[in-house]
Amino acid sequence: MVVIRAESEAGIERVRFVLGLEDDHSEFLEEFADDPVIGRATRVLKGLRPLRLATVAHALLRALAGQLVTWQHAKEIERDVIRRTSVRHACGLHEPPTGERLGRVGTAELRKLGLHARRAAALVRLCRSVDLERLHGLPTYSVVKRLAREPGMGPWSAGVICLQGLGRTEQGLVGDLGLIKLLSPRNGRRVETAETAALLEPYGDWAGLASVYMLAGLGRGLISLPRAA
Repeated sequence: MVVIRAESEAGIERVRFVLGLEDDHSEFLEEFADDPVIGRATRVLKGLRPLRLATVAHALLRALAGQLVTWQHAKEIERDVIRRTSVRHACGLHEPPTGERLGRVGTAELRKLGLHARRAAALVRLCRSVDLERLHGLPTYSVVKRLAREPGMGPWSAGVICLQGLGRTEQGLVGDLGLIKLLSPRNGRRVETAETAALLEPYGDWAGLASVYMLAGLGRGLISLPRAA
């Protein structure tokens, strides 16, 4: 049993969204229980689901901070930006970043906090020009298409925003380093982004969740692909 307390109904609904309490992915588990790649992971990790972020702006920040850096470095950048832009409460926690607050920060300051110049510019530009929370009302295809028009945004970033910011499963984490590591031994070379897209294609509208199970399964030794001859 999960008990949620908040000062308003909106607060309760937000926490329910972040925890994914109403998500039912039993169809995904049943459909891919015998899948040659993620079948074992779906059986062992059947309760796994990605935790979401409270704002789409936070997902955007995470997507941009996580490009081409280690997970630890990305978390440091994300944390430093949130500390700089979000309200800190007496308990020591900060409010989730909003597009309005992130849009007030200059790119030069974001660079000092560790964000690459191009990605800092993309963060500020999107926060100032797009009402990010309204992306909840758009189909996933439209969201991905809109994000793809922005310099510095690619399919992996769109996947992070869809999964963690919007709670969507259709867009996979195309180009994720973990998926590249998963495929490269089989091919005997470092694979390209398009090849990870092909890996996720069979999962259709579950591609995003399949990405999560692939990465978690790989980390726990639940997935193995044959090596190149």
